[in-house]
Amino acid sequence: MSKNTSKLENEAAESTMALGPLVGLAREDFVGAIGVLLRETASDPARTMRHARSFSEDVVKIMTGKSDLAPDPKDKRFMDAAWQYNPFYKAGAQYYLAVQKGVHNWIEELELDALEKDRANFISNIVLDSLSPTNTFIGNPSAQKMAINSGGLSLVKGLKNAYNDMMYNDGMVSQVDKKPFKLGENIAISPGNVVFRNEMMELVQYAPTTDKVHEIPQLTIPPQINKMYINDLSPEKSIVKWQVDNGIQTFVISWRNPSKEQGHWDMADYIACCREAIDVICEITGSKKVNVSGGCSGGQTLSMLLSKMEAEKDDRINAATIMVCVLHPKQNDIEAGSLVSENGLELAKQRAAKKGIIEATSLARSFAWLRPNDLIWNYVINNYLLGQDPPAFDVLYWNADATNLSAALMGDFLNIYETLAFVNHGQVEIVDHKVDISKVKNDLFILGGVTDHITPWRATYRSTQLFGSKNIEYVLSQSGHMQAILNPPGNPKAKYFKSKKANHTPAKVDDWLESTEEVAGSWWPYWMEWIQKRSGKKVAAPKSTGSKKHKPMEKAPGTYVAEEV
Repeated sequence: MSKNTSKLENEAAESTMALGPLVGLAREDFVGAIGVLLRETASDPARTMRHARSFSEDVVKIMTGKSDLAPDPKDKRFMDAAWQYNPFYKAGAQYYLAVQKGVHNWIEELELDALEKDRANFISNIVLDSLSPTNTFIGNPSAQKMAINSGGLSLVKGLKNAYNDMMYNDGMVSQVDKKPFKLGENIAISPGNVVFRNEMMELVQYAPTTDKVHEIPQLTIPPQINKMYINDLSPEKSIVKWQVDNGIQTFVISWRNPSKEQGHWDMADYIACCREAIDVICEITGSKKVNVSGGCSGGQTLSMLLSKMEAEKDDRINAATIMVCVLHPKQNDIEAGSLVSENGLELAKQRAAKKGIIEATSLARSFAWLRPNDLIWNYVINNYLLGQDPPAFDVLYWNADATNLSAALMGDFLNIYETLAFVNHGQVEIVDHKVDISKVKNDLFILGGVTDHITPWRATYRSTQLFGSKNIEYVLSQSGHMQAILNPPGNPKAKYFKSKKANHTPAKVDDWLESTEEVAGSWWPYWMEWIQKRSGKKVAAPKSTGSKKHKPMEKAPGTYVAEEV
């Protein structure tokens, strides 16, 4: 694997798509932010002239070779030695940096409140990233060297890649080479069967690999915009395999990809499916309890399920694991949070309702443009200018295999965000009850990711203060978003942080941080020990999946994961 390919894999894997308030961004919010900039520019011409003069002075210094502007040593776009030693490229980089410096200084002086300034900086960064000379063939020395060394073949391959994206990838630059992957053959290969199916979901039971298993089974609720096999990629990074190899009876829900006709599926429907899955699991295993886990939007669904079942005195959920999930969002948690407005959320809901669904390609495009350097320009350079294939990486293959989002469910998620349903205990009605997780007493394991910019770890920590549970374990994994979860044993870079004190989750996150210790290795063994303590005694492993009432059907990962709409 080339160094460039490895960088692409890591950067894109840190930016896997997630469901959050950003699905409610409307183009009016972008236009409004630009309008504020134009208004402030016109309000003080003298200020604008002053910054223009400062920029002109930088240009003169660049032209006379007296400029000391230099790229950040960590800026991967300007790593080629030509940016330092070739006068033409050095001047090009300095000119770009002068523009960047001038815009940032100008925005800093505008009379904007904190929220407006955040919006201005976010919008300007998107524009400035697009103007980088490295995004063009003439301004990218690495691309020119590749063209010379390949005898022009890199340019031909780049044009072919661009054509294929226009024709077969909805105009989006490809982030992954999908050709090497085949579901059920070299990805998602853990043995198991579909044991239940309804219109919205399949329930997959995985075959035990040990002679004895713990009597209390484990159910995983995946996010609704991603397919469930993130839990079972390669054998080396399969949470499913880790669970069954440690004697856990493992079940995973597989959500169906909704079409326009199914745009009415809402949170209440998804919660009903989760409860139906628990019914089936209890019947198959004979257990009266089920441990449940959920990540990202699956964690929000799990939290809603806990609230609903507590309200109805249904105590079949035993322990719960919530991963990389924010239940108490704040507008400044994420870079683009400043763009989310009440008007934008309402417009987004109206447009979704009219279409019935938010298409997976639309979600992916919107998400990519919120992080264009990592998710667009990196690949423009790699695929088109250098003429190389995108990386063949299982996490990116899964991320590109996203599903549609029903309009009704999107509306419910946005209502949860707007009303702070999980924070305002007993005040918000969703799923036919007043949401109140302060009454939830289940033992909880909550996971955050150190470099997670989608669900920042400090935001995930707030969840520890929302539940009524006495036993809450918070663990911080070294990595970002889905990579924080997929951090298996054997990864030499893996480490995690936990409190030295059991169930220590003080109100202030910095107080928790002061009590932590760094542990080398994966968090999986620590979590497995926690789960096993809450999984009951060991019993003889079942000889087959399913039961007389729920007979095993198609092999894992099932049929719904293969459906495309």
